[in-house]
Amino acid sequence: MTGSCCGMAAVTKPRADGAATTPVQPADAATRAALANDLVAIPGGFFDMGARQSRFPGDHDAPRRRVKLAPFRISPVACTNAQFARFVAATGHVTLAEAEGWSSVFVGLLDRPDDWPQSPPGLPWWRRVEGACWRAPRGPGSVALDDHPVVHVTWHDAQAYCRWAGLCLPTEAQWERAARGGLDRRKFPWGSEMRPGGHIAMNVFEGAFPVPGPADTGSVPVTAFAPNGYGLYNTCGNVWEWVADRFADAPLPKGPLSDPTGPDTGPGRVQRGGSYLCHASYCDRYFVHSRTANDPGSPTGNAGFRVAAPA
Repeated sequence: MTGSCCGMAAVTKPRADGAATTPVQPADAATRAALANDLVAIPGGFFDMGARQSRFPGDHDAPRRRVKLAPFRISPVACTNAQFARFVAATGHVTLAEAEGWSSVFVGLLDRPDDWPQSPPGLPWWRRVEGACWRAPRGPGSVALDDHPVVHVTWHDAQAYCRWAGLCLPTEAQWERAARGGLDRRKFPWGSEMRPGGHIAMNVFEGAFPVPGPADTGSVPVTAFAPNGYGLYNTCGNVWEWVADRFADAPLPKGPLSDPTGPDTGPGRVQRGGSYLCHASYCDRYFVHSRTANDPGSPTGNAGFRVAAPA
């Protein structure tokens, strides 16, 4: 399994299992219907999944594979802090970061990084911050902004939200189909130029990694930048997004595939889309085909999720 500057815990010591300790009861029918109504429809059909060639062979995002999907629905945005707060208020869910009392925060977002000297092996830009969680994404004294994506959530936390909402995490194939916005064989949801017309189109690292530049302030609102052709926002950059599939330490099967759900076993869960820490100098996993692996019980300050449902 590969590690990166912008994924993380695939190469660090696994944390606790991360599954919810108490059952999560589904929301009432009206709440579930309202949440489902927020989803956008994605047409079924064939598309080319993956890339012609990958810079990181261990990511297994190449070669391209022909995939056929049934129609489905997906959230136009990553789950926000406001949405997650509603879930927590209704269920009393406690995330793993809250239960264990800490999570990992990018050093460039800390006002006093020397107060938090602990880092995973080989990843000095991540710091163990006591009190960091979805409510306080940069540690004590910080505030979760309502319109920003929720972070410091494990794959299990995301699954708990889905059980409450009556929804699911998208499969990896569904995520990429929706993220492409109807464009095939392109690097980004808008085409193949990183800066279309010379303009910044996604939230990725702008400084000289890991030294942040003036624009490197962490996450941005979930509706920042223009949506893709299907109406989805920030499918490249901002925060990594958990999907349903396991990550396999082997190349994915070649197509044609029909509604694939990933391998039955694997060392972690897949995250898609890149984050505000992706940078060309080290971790250019900000393409629409980019993928990484992480331990499903590992929360970080640059990973969230979006939800989906059958058509």
